[in-house]
Amino acid sequence: MRQRAAANGVDEALVVATDLPTSARAIAMSQEFPGWYATVGVHPHDCGGFNTTTVAALRELAGNRCVRAIGESGLDFYRDHQPRELQERAFRAHCRLAADLDLPIVIHQRDSLDAVEGVLREELGAAGGVMHSFTGPPASVPRFVDLGMHISVSGIVTFKRADEVRATAAAVPDDRLLIETDAPYLAPTPMRGRRNEPAYLAHTAAMVASVRNVSVSSLRATTTRNARELFRCAPTP
Repeated sequence: MRQRAAANGVDEALVVATDLPTSARAIAMSQEFPGWYATVGVHPHDCGGFNTTTVAALRELAGNRCVRAIGESGLDFYRDHQPRELQERAFRAHCRLAADLDLPIVIHQRDSLDAVEGVLREELGAAGGVMHSFTGPPASVPRFVDLGMHISVSGIVTFKRADEVRATAAAVPDDRLLIETDAPYLAPTPMRGRRNEPAYLAHTAAMVASVRNVSVSSLRATTTRNARELFRCAPTP
């Protein structure tokens, strides 16, 4: 997978965790592959047993030098796999941990844009973060940019009926734009139906470059620079 990624121009990556076991695996992958980094966190789908012990475990994991962000965390009011009150409690704990450690936070949101914004206005730390796989309307972009957040675009931007996502991708300021896989989900066209992986990011980059009327090389330079600055990653030797 890493070789395929490199062959398609992806030499650096952030491996995003969704619970304590995947947090440990993300760190292990980052230690194995130079230029790959990790997050630690518990997804709202998996926050059923979230408590102070979980926070302590995340804090310990975040001490690893490969960890560059907290998350993903947030609110999912579409699936509602966990009670909303519990989701919010876990989300606030992630925000406070990120602020305490001066790390950015990776945000998941679905059908919860206003609620996520409300929590961030109260809890977001100075390091900011990223709204991952963002599908909000173009008018919502300034709300999160003004808070100090970056906006990340996934393979959804290539989908046939994703006109609004393409409009949003065009509306993000240059210095706040990121692109991502959300692997193993959301493989871009023409790879839909396959397990997503970093090599496929080239298709997402091509679409985002197109809607922003820039070259792919310029788009890659912009998003790489933004990612390195947000996650404090030096260029891969």
